[in-house]
Amino acid sequence: MVHVRSIHVDKPNQHGDWLQHITSSETKDQLARHYKMLQEHLKTQPELLLKGQEMVEILAALNLDPDSLLAALYSPAYQAQCVTANTIEKQTDLHDLVQLLDAVQQMQMISDLQHFQHGKPNAEQIDNVRRMLLSMVADVRAVLIKLAERICRLREVKKDDEETRVLVAKECQDIYAPLANRLGIGQLKWELEDLAFRYLHPQTYKSIAKQLHERRMDRENYIEQFVADLSHGLQQEGVQADVYGRPKHIYSIWRKMQKKHLSFEQLYDIRAVRVITQSLKDCYAALGVVHSQCRHIQSEFDDYIATPKANGYQSIHTVVIGPEQKHVEIQIRTAEMHDDAELGVAAHWLYKEGAATKTSGFEEKIAWLRKLLAWHEDMAENDELVAEVRSQVFEDRVYVFTPKGEVIDLPQGATPLDFAYYIHSQVGHRCVGAKVDGHIVPFTYTLKNGQRVEILTQKAVNPRRDWLNPTLGYLRTSRARSKVITYFKKLDRDKNLKAGREMLETELAKFDIPVNRASSVLERFNFNQLDDLLAAIGAGDVRLNQVVNQLKPAPDTTQDRLERLQRKPQRTGNTKQGDVSVQGIGNLMVQFAKCCQPLPGEPIMGFVTQGRGVSVHHDDCEQLKHLLQEHPERGIQVHWSNTDKGRYRADLQIDADDRSGLLHDITAILANEKITVAQLGSQTDTSTHQASISLGVFIENQTILQRLVARLLQVSGIHKVERSGSH
Repeated sequence: MVHVRSIHVDKPNQHGDWLQHITSSETKDQLARHYKMLQEHLKTQPELLLKGQEMVEILAALNLDPDSLLAALYSPAYQAQCVTANTIEKQTDLHDLVQLLDAVQQMQMISDLQHFQHGKPNAEQIDNVRRMLLSMVADVRAVLIKLAERICRLREVKKDDEETRVLVAKECQDIYAPLANRLGIGQLKWELEDLAFRYLHPQTYKSIAKQLHERRMDRENYIEQFVADLSHGLQQEGVQADVYGRPKHIYSIWRKMQKKHLSFEQLYDIRAVRVITQSLKDCYAALGVVHSQCRHIQSEFDDYIATPKANGYQSIHTVVIGPEQKHVEIQIRTAEMHDDAELGVAAHWLYKEGAATKTSGFEEKIAWLRKLLAWHEDMAENDELVAEVRSQVFEDRVYVFTPKGEVIDLPQGATPLDFAYYIHSQVGHRCVGAKVDGHIVPFTYTLKNGQRVEILTQKAVNPRRDWLNPTLGYLRTSRARSKVITYFKKLDRDKNLKAGREMLETELAKFDIPVNRASSVLERFNFNQLDDLLAAIGAGDVRLNQVVNQLKPAPDTTQDRLERLQRKPQRTGNTKQGDVSVQGIGNLMVQFAKCCQPLPGEPIMGFVTQGRGVSVHHDDCEQLKHLLQEHPERGIQVHWSNTDKGRYRADLQIDADDRSGLLHDITAILANEKITVAQLGSQTDTSTHQASISLGVFIENQTILQRLVARLLQVSGIHKVERSGSH
């Protein structure tokens, strides 16, 4: 049955009835003081103050801390932006109230889950839900305040139109009632379910309520006598317990009728009794007394103490045949179990202990997260809320905890080494072992939701190269793998320095240029020392031909070159006649620069070369800028011709994790895009298991190239695609 509120439906209660469940006089005074302050801000919207009072009344019964009750009082006005964060922060006794109110506001993302069943969720929605779930783990009080707010909303829509009532009821039935159930908060769960059921199935609700009312007097007299007899029997056996009749909720009656295909008259638990004992031992002693007094129905016996429900609920359920052959359902539990069943997570959460303990309670956080995951599964079963969300929010992510209880969000399949490198590079480099939930596990162990991970380190330890082998399964995230690759690149500096010097000396010898001359181009490549540049060449971070081009001898004058070019027949190379027009000069040999390979549609500029015509560059090309600094007179305006279309070559450099089938996946994309391949080659570094692939293609324009690059980046293992020698 739904609860009866003490708050008046028409105007805010000014007589303190809404504070009747609060035992602390200090908390009462604090709430009353802030109530008066809110009155000044809400003179034109008293309904917001009424809603705040009502939420306080609901949450006071859950024994929440003063900050939570204050947040409940302020929440409606804060959500409506009638009270701002600045206004609240001026009150010196509010501490972290704004942060808690923001967490409640973030809970609004739950509503996104309703819309997922009508179509595929986008990335932003999924990210919102993920952040919401993490914030729920951080502060459970926000969830309890939101549940109270939804109960108030259900009460409010009683006089609204049917469409509004159904929408609100559907949201509460599909999302918030399962959440309250998973948290074991019976007080809120039952009212959410009964109110939602009342709006969604009004005729059925009224029918069951009428049948309950018609038998109410007889039922109450029967239960009163049954309770007296059972209490006397328990007392004789020395079992201390409170025995009383309990209300039966209409929604639970209807669910049982549907589940077991029973009529109202066939239900066993219309008459229900609860026995609250002092200890676990007394529960089973009380069960013995019950079964000795009345014959029980074997099929209706459930021991949820020995096997608790998924939300932690514990109790013994049995149905007996009482006087007059009438069935009575009896629940037997300890006082602690009763608090857990009624208040759920609020019964034992550490906020009741004060602010000093808010960061403790790691085990509670893990249990809390597991309940959230299970709640999401409940909703997937409830209206088949799309499996797409479940897979993208949960199945592609794993949420684990540090020893301090902080939540770490990792990709699904992550290992303890991935976790270590997420925390810090040095933690990963020095990792010698890992514990999961207190047990030593191998580096290849796959982490699961809700686990506690502890990394064991030593100062004199370094990463191993076999960590980079994808087939061994040490690292599953690109973030961790890139940190290990960077480590070995630095470690291999001496080897790279030697190789880079030999490579550059060999190329510069063709032009009789000493290698020390490369010091003049250090600033161009953002290095301070020559050895740094040489090591970068050896590691492949700087392309050898770029350095050599900067150090080649300068050609002759522009005017001589232009005159020679006009006398030479044009060589088209990869270009076609009319691809590029040279401003003011006709019949010139034109070629595209290999350093940046501009494509039709991109901004371009020409540079008059020695013996090779006009070299066309992207106007942003670094090599062009350097050439123009030395010879500004050789720059010449060029532009694309609009009359001709053709195919143009573009060279791409692809960096990827080496794996079987990589080239097959790349060539499949090229075939699907109908792109002609000019050149394809690959090199593999066996020490790091990295592949470097050079790809030359013929394309029509920049748009096609951008689409090709985007498709390649979607291939598993590829982490970089860029134009060779691009600006």
